[in-house]
Amino acid sequence: MKQQLDLDAWPRKDHFEFFQSFDEPFFGVCVDVDCSHAYAHCKEEEQSFFLFYLHKALAAANRVEPFRLRIEGDDVYLHDRVHVSFTVDRPDGTFGFAYTEYHERWPTFAAAGQAEMERVRAGTDLTPTSSGENVILVTSLPWLDFSAFSHARHFGFEDSAPKMAFGKMTEAPDGTRSMPVSIHVHHALVDGRHVGEFVDAFQQLMDNTQPD
Repeated sequence: MKQQLDLDAWPRKDHFEFFQSFDEPFFGVCVDVDCSHAYAHCKEEEQSFFLFYLHKALAAANRVEPFRLRIEGDDVYLHDRVHVSFTVDRPDGTFGFAYTEYHERWPTFAAAGQAEMERVRAGTDLTPTSSGENVILVTSLPWLDFSAFSHARHFGFEDSAPKMAFGKMTEAPDGTRSMPVSIHVHHALVDGRHVGEFVDAFQQLMDNTQPD
């Protein structure tokens, strides 16, 4: 479900109107996330590290309210929950877009995500069977330890969903592991402070490997 914001009562009304007029209203940052605990946990439990960090990123996005805002025309809506559209590699070297709803419980999300990945890998369609505006758009580049990232954009298409990219996990001499994460957000909805809140929440969730 979603609810329309009263823009006149919204403290960010001026910011929204200012950045909404930009040709490119998105801004992005790249950060390194410590994934030592998360990777060790997934390896020990024989779980998918990809689906694990995807679940934690989605959980963090749902905790930070501006990441659940979307623009429709001249209006702004707050969604109760956001889900994820992500890329899945195929045996022939191509990829397809997948869609999975957010589930707070990791086992439920992992099962749904694994089933969706298998469906996409067995097919040839590029786009998912279902999606919506209340998604986080995710891509993965496990081959690259990047420090900057940009997304393909169709400027004639209305788009306000956050976009994330996850890179190659690397191991430091002391045994710690880290992964670059790129986060792009629409500045009419999200400020740098909110991105910081997301990164903090994501890191905390990656460090917390207790069962849920």
